[in-house]
Amino acid sequence: MALPAKTSPIPPRRDRPNPSSHQTHHPRTVRFPPDPASRQLGLRKSREVSVLSASSLNTQNPNSHLCELCLRGDLQQALGCLNSMQRSELGVEEDSFIAFSRLCEHKRARDEGALVFSYVLKAYAQLSIRLGNALLSMFVRFGNLADAWYVFGRMSERDAFSWNVMVGGYAKNGFFDEALDLYHRMLWVGIKPDVYTFPCVLRTCGGVPDLARGREVHVHVIRHGFESDVDVLNALITMYMKCGDVVSARLVFDRMSRRDRISWNAMISGYIENGECYEGLRQFIRMLECGIDPDIMTMTSVVSACEILMDGKIGREIHGYVIRTALGDVSVANSLIQFYSSIGRGEEAEDVFSRMECKDVVSWTSMISCFEDNLLHEKAIETYKMMGEAGVAPDEITIATVLSACTSLGRLDVGTELHELANETGLISCSIVANTLIDMYSKCKSIDKALDIFHNIPEKNVISWTSIILGLRINNRCFEALIFFRQMKLRLEPNAITLISVLSACSRIGALMCGKEIHAHVLRNGLAFHGFLPNALLDMYVRCGRMGSAWNQFNLHERDVSSWNILLTGYAERGQGSLALDLYHKMNISGVCPDEITFISLLCACSRSGMVDEGLEYFQQMQYEYSITPNLKHYACVVDLLGRAGQLEDAYEFIQEMPVAPDAAIWGALLNACRIHRQVDLGELAARHIFEKDTKSVGYYILLCNLYADVGKWDEVAKVRKFMREKGLTMDPGCSWIEVKGKVHAFLSGDDYHPQKSEINAVIEGFYDKMKIDGFGGLDNSSIDKIEASRAEIFCGHSERIAVAFGLINTAPGMPIRVTKNLYMCQSCHDIVKFISKVVRRQISIRDTENFHHFKDGACSCGDEGYWGKQAT
Repeated sequence: MALPAKTSPIPPRRDRPNPSSHQTHHPRTVRFPPDPASRQLGLRKSREVSVLSASSLNTQNPNSHLCELCLRGDLQQALGCLNSMQRSELGVEEDSFIAFSRLCEHKRARDEGALVFSYVLKAYAQLSIRLGNALLSMFVRFGNLADAWYVFGRMSERDAFSWNVMVGGYAKNGFFDEALDLYHRMLWVGIKPDVYTFPCVLRTCGGVPDLARGREVHVHVIRHGFESDVDVLNALITMYMKCGDVVSARLVFDRMSRRDRISWNAMISGYIENGECYEGLRQFIRMLECGIDPDIMTMTSVVSACEILMDGKIGREIHGYVIRTALGDVSVANSLIQFYSSIGRGEEAEDVFSRMECKDVVSWTSMISCFEDNLLHEKAIETYKMMGEAGVAPDEITIATVLSACTSLGRLDVGTELHELANETGLISCSIVANTLIDMYSKCKSIDKALDIFHNIPEKNVISWTSIILGLRINNRCFEALIFFRQMKLRLEPNAITLISVLSACSRIGALMCGKEIHAHVLRNGLAFHGFLPNALLDMYVRCGRMGSAWNQFNLHERDVSSWNILLTGYAERGQGSLALDLYHKMNISGVCPDEITFISLLCACSRSGMVDEGLEYFQQMQYEYSITPNLKHYACVVDLLGRAGQLEDAYEFIQEMPVAPDAAIWGALLNACRIHRQVDLGELAARHIFEKDTKSVGYYILLCNLYADVGKWDEVAKVRKFMREKGLTMDPGCSWIEVKGKVHAFLSGDDYHPQKSEINAVIEGFYDKMKIDGFGGLDNSSIDKIEASRAEIFCGHSERIAVAFGLINTAPGMPIRVTKNLYMCQSCHDIVKFISKVVRRQISIRDTENFHHFKDGACSCGDEGYWGKQAT
């Protein structure tokens, strides 16, 4: 729709539809060039004598009085005068409306501006250029493009200022296509662009970015004779830089007969934004050589270049120049803090911060981020508290950064306070705050609060979905994580981080078909070699027990140390120590250098396979051949290695001789070994050390209960369980997952609400009857006594029996059945599944919390050694 310069195609209706009203307009501060025709207010004498009230006369012209009040900036007095004139039905002149509109624009008085606009609409069917321009400028300054567009349509004539304001308004609010369309309409109706038009239009082309249109506007600049105007040429340089055409920007710059500071700043910042930081620094030196003094904008750009380059030497020289030239403005100091933070020099960043006389929210946030990036989480929280004491209100970036520190430290108390603050200030509506809160609550084991925040986010982005999916995975609610992922795919395209999180959930519950679907998605979208995705797929196949598919994936992509570690871990979990050692030798031959995780996998493999001498040899090799200092996990693996082999005294002596203080995990490894070998005294000693360091981890209490249960100390079991209840610690119920036809089904111990429960029970009872006939020793009432059955119910849950029966009902004969469970597998379940595999002639795989069990023809791959309650021999 073309808009002519004189006649308005828009009828004078207040409810005129706005062509861009479907978009949300956020008010922003905008600046436009002055209108030469309307800058001076002519205060004409009125021919009528007006009264301000019915009871008294005033010899002064009320319009002149109103204009004077506006010129003095007295908004309330001017508003009272205007309202009084309206109530008295006195005529308000155009100059008065113009003066009041300009005052509202200056004061950012939106309500008063809307009021004067309503008075204007009653007084004029069409708007003159001067009054229309004043209203346009006011509404654009408010970010109210709907009313600005309506005013534009009501104007009887439009000049270059009218068009400039509209083009600038749309551009400032992010509607670049609409702004460029208005510019072309301006040319079509014959309005000649001026020195204010081109910078605005060129900034719009750079904002899109649209190089083709930018070149077209460059032609218009030459055609209309503005090729020598410094402001226009500066805008051209900026446009070309924003569009990535550094060469054209340099040509414009080199051909300039006169350059000002803005010209140099445009070149310096442009080079830096396009990744040519050294060229930007060279331009800075040329600027100094030409005698042009840099300003704050220059120094901020130059410091940012040093940050990108991670060049401490140049950065310190720039810092010295800033001090010598007294250009240490707040924004420059903030850039210096970020620079020192990026190169890991927190002390120097803190020194800059402490020397700042005036600190704004960016200063505080930069310092908090510096501490957080350098893993000084406590100092980050302390600095945030100092910020509050200084009376500086945090913004969304501040809250998100402090929440990250709370997440790292597990400070749920401070995180909850920040949540309340975000609610009070409305910052909870910022996606970065909501997403960081989801992450914080998830990692602090408050997943239900994370879900509440997620559901209250009106517009969820990819990070929101990824955060909640990862949070559910961390809290072992993988079944729900897969449901959320399917919901996400209906709305948004997942990114690589999302896919890695979902693959981890698939790995946890053995959702092989879901993992394969994601693998297909990765291949379709060309992500097969993207970041950690290849290794995430490899890990999924390993944890789902598909070592053949895992080897295919391993051979298809470039193998790094993580790829080898994943396979090593897979063999370790299966107790296949010899295969793990063979793989390690292949890794050495391939030239990949092992890391600390490699040796954790090797030590676990040796521990599960009883290869004590080999494990101790690798522990020595790690230190003396590869110069890897053992961490607490390595020490825990050695304790487990010795303990599982029955060398409990050696394991205890090893702990006492460690060069570092043992943590709860190391004592936990000893406690587990005592459970296996039924050494109560040493186990109780280990438990005491554990509970001095960790009183919240349920797993250690379960280990102690297992130890007491194994030796028949049921009174002690009752005491431990009572203590757990008093502390509010609950044991997860037994849960097993099975995937059938691409859908994951979960079965909880004692769950009687499954729609196929009667069929499942019939199948299980049928196998019980067959076992009795065959004299197979796997039933609770025949092979173990009632107390033993109670033990198994507590520590196993028997949920895998239900999952296997469900799989038999809902899959074709001969198809393998794969089940994953969250607890140990007891002897009773182990014997029953062995019997089932023999009767139905199917392969059944069950992965419990510690072992893989592959059942075939009545035998298990663990050699009847890997179930819970098995005594050491």
